[in-house]
Amino acid sequence: MRADLCVIGAGSGGLSVAAGAAQMGARVVLVEAGEMGGDCLNAGCVPSKALIAAASRAEAVRSGGLGTRGAAPETDFAAVMAHVRATVAAIAPHDSQERFEGLGVTVIRAHARFIGRDRIEAGGQEVTARRFVVATGARPVLPDIPGLADTPHLTNETLWSLDTLPGHLAVLGGGPLGLEMAQAFRRLGARVTVLEAGQALSREEPELASFVLSRLRAEGVEIRENTPVRAVRQANGEIAVETENATITADRLLIAAGRRPATAGLGLERAGVETGPDGAVRVDARLRSTNRRIFAVGDVAGLGQFTHLAGYHAGLVVRAALLGLPARLRHDHVPRVTYTDPELAQVGLTEAQARAKWPTGIETILTPLAGNDRARTEGLTGGALKLVLRKGRPVGVGICAPGAGEMIGLWSLALATRRKLTALPSTILPYPTLSEVSKSAAGAYFSPRVFDNAWLRRWVRVIQSLP
Repeated sequence: MRADLCVIGAGSGGLSVAAGAAQMGARVVLVEAGEMGGDCLNAGCVPSKALIAAASRAEAVRSGGLGTRGAAPETDFAAVMAHVRATVAAIAPHDSQERFEGLGVTVIRAHARFIGRDRIEAGGQEVTARRFVVATGARPVLPDIPGLADTPHLTNETLWSLDTLPGHLAVLGGGPLGLEMAQAFRRLGARVTVLEAGQALSREEPELASFVLSRLRAEGVEIRENTPVRAVRQANGEIAVETENATITADRLLIAAGRRPATAGLGLERAGVETGPDGAVRVDARLRSTNRRIFAVGDVAGLGQFTHLAGYHAGLVVRAALLGLPARLRHDHVPRVTYTDPELAQVGLTEAQARAKWPTGIETILTPLAGNDRARTEGLTGGALKLVLRKGRPVGVGICAPGAGEMIGLWSLALATRRKLTALPSTILPYPTLSEVSKSAAGAYFSPRVFDNAWLRRWVRVIQSLP
């Protein structure tokens, strides 16, 4: 079988490349051994956000407030999981084999392995292509903990098979996935303990992460930081998790200790494709591997594990591989969101990253959400926006607020187009909205430069003295 482009992996990045290439007239072969739609649809973004939405409904009933009386919610966990699966099923046709075959893509449902620099074998067929795109995603990492391999445990790939709410869920890992699921299961009625070897949400701005951690603890999630797990075992129908100071027993154990690029078994060495220590494909600024015929997009490229990043990668590859146009990767405008309540969003550099890159010229503005009128109307007090600037230009923004994932888009655009901060004060935002905290942050930067400017004061006096 011959093709212009062969895509290995039918997740977000691979599907975007295949659809774009096919609709531009290229002969495309798409190879996928697992479920169409990849991790995002089947085990990541979609099911997790559907679960979070159900848990948010339960918390709204429980918390009440603003003159309404809270009450214990009646939750049906089996119905919640049915909602999760129905959501996945509703989106699945967009990523289905039938849809892509309708676009003219040849779909092979089998494992692919390279047998040369320009060919693969999949399902007993050989495919030769001018270009290949590796889009195989990532898989959960299982820490090297004694007893873990022999103890029943959940990952984001197996969590969705649950039909019974755990009485006590232990979560190993205090990153975004671990905390999102910890809050959701706690709101649905489970007892939850999070065990983190270091600091929870360690990649994020500490001032903003503290709001999230405080909220989860207030809701009853037990978060134990600087608590490495020494061993895991199953005993008397329970799971025992041993730390230095205590042993925690739980009904279920969720492993949320990160994900590793999925390149095992692809035979990349036969194609002259180098990988890094974590298994990620080594790519250049055009996402080409050490074999110029082969590109890598999404998680497998080792540049970040976000569905929207995979989509961005796909656009660059279509531009470069199919149209022959210049396309170079940028990292400075890629947002990320932790979908806890409140949400925590970041784009660009954190303060620590900015100061490590530029020892001088860094300024920060921290604007509390409590000063925002819309926040006051909704009784919101926890949250803030942190703006990191270098020579008056934003290089990073973090937001902790309800809907922070929606609010960060304004700053993603600003960083993508390399706008100066002066563009924001002239932008009219509707009142009252939480988005106005962005203008407040800009105002906090400009106010002392305008109102404390002696030269400007003298100029105003000159103008006012004229007839």
